[in-house]
Amino acid sequence: MAAVTPKKKLFENFALVAKALASANRLELLEALAQGERGVDGLAQASGMSVANTSHHLQILRGGGLVQSRKEGTQVIYSLTDEKVLTLLTGIRNVAEQHLAEVDRIVRENFDSRDNLTPVRRDELLGLVRSGEAMVIDVRPPAEYDAGHIEGAVNIPLESLPERLSKLPHDQEIVAYCRGPYCMLAFDAVKQLRQLGYRARRLEDGFPEWKVDHLPVDR
Repeated sequence: MAAVTPKKKLFENFALVAKALASANRLELLEALAQGERGVDGLAQASGMSVANTSHHLQILRGGGLVQSRKEGTQVIYSLTDEKVLTLLTGIRNVAEQHLAEVDRIVRENFDSRDNLTPVRRDELLGLVRSGEAMVIDVRPPAEYDAGHIEGAVNIPLESLPERLSKLPHDQEIVAYCRGPYCMLAFDAVKQLRQLGYRARRLEDGFPEWKVDHLPVDR
């Protein structure tokens, strides 16, 4: 029997990463952690899973080198191991969008159909903010905003939008963003704003993609 080569051993370890990613639930947990570190209870709430099931998936993600943990009192706090995980997630999404017909159909029917205006690119938004032509609103929950947000963005969670309308300018474009390109919070915020006469668009993706592009962020 031939000896296992070092290359074969490497591929076996690479497969651990692929195995850790091979679950819709675990991909959703990674999206939640891309907003900032969080405890198991918070991740269970964000994903709609039980605490026990969430912990099980987190152990698999940690075994694949995708997340890390630390103790804070009696809590275990999880975070992504580094920004390369975000790059990996973006790569998976891009391949699926370009080569899986079902993904293309879902995007067209459920996302593109909701918004016929071209989203704002990251570099475009940077220029609009620096020239004073746009106001940026972060429609994620406050805890996610506090963990990190686009520099200068104002936190207006979607459910708070109606009561904050008087603070929004009519002489600037309003750009909304949330967790990523398929986060419905930004779609819904932009729809509400347009119905009330505001000039509004959404960012092409979300805070994690902005951060991994090394654009200005605040905490």
